[in-house]
Amino acid sequence: MTLETKLQGDRQLILTRTFAAPPDRVFRAHTEAALVRQWMSGAMGYVVVDCTYDTRPGGSFRVVWEGEDDEMPSFEVSGEFIALDPPHRIEHVERMQMPERTTSDNHIVTEFAADAGGTLMTMTMTFDSSDARHEAIATGMTEGMEACYLQLDTL
Repeated sequence: MTLETKLQGDRQLILTRTFAAPPDRVFRAHTEAALVRQWMSGAMGYVVVDCTYDTRPGGSFRVVWEGEDDEMPSFEVSGEFIALDPPHRIEHVERMQMPERTTSDNHIVTEFAADAGGTLMTMTMTFDSSDARHEAIATGMTEGMEACYLQLDTL
């Protein structure tokens, strides 16, 4: 049940992971601010200090993390929902704001499929360029995602 990553072409990153919960619960955990706050907070020494979700096509979201100590810089992810097909699919655009820069938009399609009593999540990230993909991976994004998903497993 760990996050698996695969590069596809020059600009895509495919992430897959299984969860021991049905698709509707995993979908809700990705679209309801109160749930997002629970599983994204505390991982790798970062705490969610702001989390807002307007989960509808055209709606926006924003999650802000602060480090548990002054040595860890705060950062945020924000974006807009393009399309939603509960509990099967989320399409959105997001960007990451870090102290030194803001990333370009990342187009993401996340699909949730029933799989052996749980859910197989497949997330396809399409970046503006191969450099943008490389920079995103270099931030430790996938390690942070897996740390958060381990917390989601307990919800």
